[in-house]
Amino acid sequence: MEAIPGRARLYVGCVALTALVCLAPVPAVAGTPVPDPSRWAAGLLRADSSSWAVVLLAALYAAGRWAARTRFPGSLPAASPVAPVFHPVLLAGAFLLPPPAAALVPLPGVLLARVEQRPAGVRRLWRAAQCVPAVWAAARVHGALGGRDTVAACAVPGALLPAAAAVLVYCAVLALLDGGIRVLAERVPARRAWRGRFSRSLAPLAVHGLAGLMMAVLWHSPYGPVAALLVLFPMGVAWWVFAQYHRERAAHHATIRALVQAVDIKDGYTRGHSERVGQASMMIARELGMDERRIEVLRFAGILHDVGKLGVPTRLLRKDGPLTPEERCVIELHPEYGHEITRGITFLGEARSAILHHHERLDGSGYPYGLVGRQIPEPARVVAVADAFDAMTSTRSYSRARPVAVALEELGRCAGTQFDPRMVGALVRALDRHGWHPVVTADESAPTLPSPASAGDRRGATRRGSG
Repeated sequence: MEAIPGRARLYVGCVALTALVCLAPVPAVAGTPVPDPSRWAAGLLRADSSSWAVVLLAALYAAGRWAARTRFPGSLPAASPVAPVFHPVLLAGAFLLPPPAAALVPLPGVLLARVEQRPAGVRRLWRAAQCVPAVWAAARVHGALGGRDTVAACAVPGALLPAAAAVLVYCAVLALLDGGIRVLAERVPARRAWRGRFSRSLAPLAVHGLAGLMMAVLWHSPYGPVAALLVLFPMGVAWWVFAQYHRERAAHHATIRALVQAVDIKDGYTRGHSERVGQASMMIARELGMDERRIEVLRFAGILHDVGKLGVPTRLLRKDGPLTPEERCVIELHPEYGHEITRGITFLGEARSAILHHHERLDGSGYPYGLVGRQIPEPARVVAVADAFDAMTSTRSYSRARPVAVALEELGRCAGTQFDPRMVGALVRALDRHGWHPVVTADESAPTLPSPASAGDRRGATRRGSG
């Protein structure tokens, strides 16, 4: 999204002013406060340990970002100012330096980094403004608890408590600021923007905090900064594994997009339908309190629920006239075709059960196997509700979109016979809280020829739960 709302820009400006306040006492790093701004740079370049630590750590951070962008493109999230391998560098600065000096460490790497999305200036300012208060607050808490003295004395047991407190503050500030920008720029509901952000990032940051503490202690050891930099080697290996994981995940998403596009080309009437079903499935899963891994699986299930149409003859999907019973039986094989098509895609996991069983009904009159009640896998019961909801609220050539309230009323009427009442209730609650704002990347405006056969396959969406 290139456009940034005015309130989000104001928020970025306020955080940037906070960052400037954090950097204001920087001349004290050299030991003598200098109010004259013209002497600020000279104070930083004086050859004392703090100044050289700032220069070395800042250069290391900037070089790491450059390597991540050029040698491993796509491994550093575009919206994040900090990749996992760089947390120890910033935390080591917080453990070694006074707060204003520590806050300087991320600035060169963030401000000089390439920004691909527009407006680049605002986004670059936000990345810098987000880093500076987090590092400053961590250094401030660490120093207030006597952490710098214990690090200088290489007293590791005594250094653990101040370091742990600094990591907690660092994590909390990043989570707080990141949640705020999501609320204002992306219009994410506040409850969802902050929910779980702190707890999810705390465990990995604790490990990175230990690495940063090791760097800081070794920095003051007889072996000096060179030994401290060796700590980054195992962290670099871990980051490389992390980058490979994200590459693999990107490949998974590309596979799914290719399958969905193939279905959209073959059956133009469902263009965008798969993505909307995936979104509705995610809303239901979140309302049910599922963990993030299962939520992603349900999204995959919703997106790919109709992939079996690739195995249905195109002449049936586009037949000009009503379907015969034999032809309808062929079309009703698409869940089994979809299950077979995705058999070798191991990362889908239980999403494959939803692809196979999303047309089952609680009363046993569904297909392909006539499962009853709890025999139907939970992901399939989620996707069935999402599928029917989008079918009713989407405009097709053979039917006009129903209002959301009417569609939910129809789902409630069929709850207990066709749909799981628990899934219907979760969708109702989710829509009451967030509304229905489907995000579809497929081009739904592309002209298509009328397809009475496709209409016949979906006529009465709640009867069959089909999209």
